[in-house]
Amino acid sequence: MPTFHIRDAEPADVELILSFIRELAVYEKMEDEVVADETTLSEYLFDKKSCHCILAFENDLPIGFALYFFNFSTFVGKQGLYLEDLFVKPEHRGKGYGKKLLFELMQIAKQKKCARMEWAVLNWNTPAIEFYKSIGAKAMSEWTVYRMTDSQF
Repeated sequence: MPTFHIRDAEPADVELILSFIRELAVYEKMEDEVVADETTLSEYLFDKKSCHCILAFENDLPIGFALYFFNFSTFVGKQGLYLEDLFVKPEHRGKGYGKKLLFELMQIAKQKKCARMEWAVLNWNTPAIEFYKSIGAKAMSEWTVYRMTDSQF
């Protein structure tokens, strides 16, 4: 029976995190959009601490990650946890590991007294949508996401 554990990412994990980001980008058909590199990830994860990452392991094999940051709701007057990316390698899906990563994030949100936890999912990603529904997450259909990139400001 395989053992499963989650731990906070450390500076030595940057190459692994970037490899997970690239695998996620391939899955999402967005591999050409990955411009992150180890230096930038290290700066924002460990120097600036602008975002955080947890890693999932089956036995000692890295099989997934979740990268998140904290935002703030003016209406609620509390911070929230925003999940930027969650990824489990395809060959390790269906074992409950994604759910365990989400539950770990819920515990972090609870410890930090967050009012909510939010994330976005691509409209075509039916497996992810069904997974999120299975844990009780609700789609925010009344909101539309807008974006401006750094080339615009």
